[in-house]
Amino acid sequence: MAHKRPEPVQVIKQRRDAALHALVHSVPYIEFLGIEFERRGDELTAIMPFKETLIGNPMLPALHGGATAAFLEMTAIIGLSWVSLWDEIETGGIDATMIEAGQLPRLPKTIDFTVDYLRSGLPRDAYARAQVNRSGRRYGSVHVEAWQDNRARPFAQATGHFLMPSRDG
Repeated sequence: MAHKRPEPVQVIKQRRDAALHALVHSVPYIEFLGIEFERRGDELTAIMPFKETLIGNPMLPALHGGATAAFLEMTAIIGLSWVSLWDEIETGGIDATMIEAGQLPRLPKTIDFTVDYLRSGLPRDAYARAQVNRSGRRYGSVHVEAWQDNRARPFAQATGHFLMPSRDG
């Protein structure tokens, strides 16, 4: 029996990037806010590039609390989805080419989401990372932190609980 040759690393990387791109671009609100995701291995960093329309208080100026909360929630949902997808893509449970073709799994639904505004978001790019605390068959729990110039000084953080999509449909 002949051994199957491992795929070239570039092919694997392209497949992962294409799956992430398809997942992110399936959510219109992510597009509206201009949020992008950078992938390093299985770790995602969300980036919300600054634009004037994100300012809530022009006197300070500071990012709008709603834009900040939406950024955190979108980061949590994509982060939670990616954890599940990553495992299934890597084990062959999901064919990444199906995701690239637009046959996306359903996203987790928010049960509750609590945001802590720690300081004003400045008029500049914002970054966020989600830490998935639990990703089960029915329920997921995620903590997210957003920062701008210094990751050790987040300007907002959030904790959310999510209903996981059923696997059979």
